Amino acid sequence: MSADVLKRTPFHNLHVQLGAKMVPFAGFEMPVQYPTGITKEHDAVRTSIGVFDVSHMGEFEFTGPDRNAWVNRLTCNDVGVLEDGQAQYTALLNDRGTFIDDCLVYRFDDRVMVVVNAANLEKDWDHVVASKNNINARVKNISDEVALLAVQGPESEALLQSLTQLKLSAIGYYRFEVGHVAGVDCFVARTGYTGEDGFELYFRPKHAEVMWHAVAGQGRATPCGLGARDTLRLEMGYALYGNDIDDTVNPYEARLGWIVKLDKGVPFSGKGALERIKAAGPTRRLVGFRMTEERVIPRHGYPVFLRDHQVDVVRSGGFSPSLREGIGTTYLPLHSVKPGTPLQVECRGRRVGAEVVRMPFYTQGSVRKA
Repeated sequence: MSADVLKRTPFHNLHVQLGAKMVPFAGFEMPVQYPTGITKEHDAVRTSIGVFDVSHMGEFEFTGPDRNAWVNRLTCNDVGVLEDGQAQYTALLNDRGTFIDDCLVYRFDDRVMVVVNAANLEKDWDHVVASKNNINARVKNISDEVALLAVQGPESEALLQSLTQLKLSAIGYYRFEVGHVAGVDCFVARTGYTGEDGFELYFRPKHAEVMWHAVAGQGRATPCGLGARDTLRLEMGYALYGNDIDDTVNPYEARLGWIVKLDKGVPFSGKGALERIKAAGPTRRLVGFRMTEERVIPRHGYPVFLRDHQVDVVRSGGFSPSLREGIGTTYLPLHSVKPGTPLQVECRGRRVGAEVVRMPFYTQGSVRKA
């Protein structure tokens, strides 16, 4: 694809009509914010309902008798423990045990769907295709056949329940049901990337306008862009590929060792490397930090110093609308990960004080700073 040609999601015209600021992101033209601003969108998700167009995400559909076995060999978590109607956070790893991508697996009774990051879609697809090796299953890239809305916030269940006959209260965390919402065939998953209760709606792109107006029309939910999505996930300490995790990082140092199932009984990409890493122990760990000087906002790529020696850069960073302070993530040597450890972040040529804190940064009921 030419660098000058950006794809558009099925909601593009709606974003433009609403006055969204559109920016290039992962090969798409996406809304970064709407006229009310990122803070208002962020607060709507924390207190009521926000709706995100995340149709840029990629989806691979696996079918055939060996579909579950294939995905289990591709990913580091254990697909074998999933029931039909259950989802799983996992990752595609290379032979060094570092991240190709993080992803979600959805297990249906007749297929498996893997959802990947848009920026990694091409390399993920190449990795999947190269891994087949006489497996009795098929895979199809269905990314262009799927529209995706994330409806997030404490009032999201009540809103969506008014639009569906599905019993949403019966859908557990990381589970999903197939049915209708606003008369549209879809499946409804209770996952999310904000730290609030919420749902993802997967459906055909031709129904995008109907679904959007049903969910967000007449002020029922606040449209939210990539800016609020980033501040919400950062407050929760959720990893973002390209920032907190990439092909130089393994799950153990990224605080994601819980998605690695070395004993699941099948070989998978990166298993040998991860066994060695676990035996030796990681040498660094992803930590959260807060700025101790007011009005200083850490940005991705800013140098991070520990006792006057640069140890890493800011992986994710920004202003927390909920906590009213600058927060971020970085990798530190294991001996320096204790909360309260002082750091310095070089912001525009000036080193500014920070300290290690526990993640998530935000929990329900966290008090805003004045």
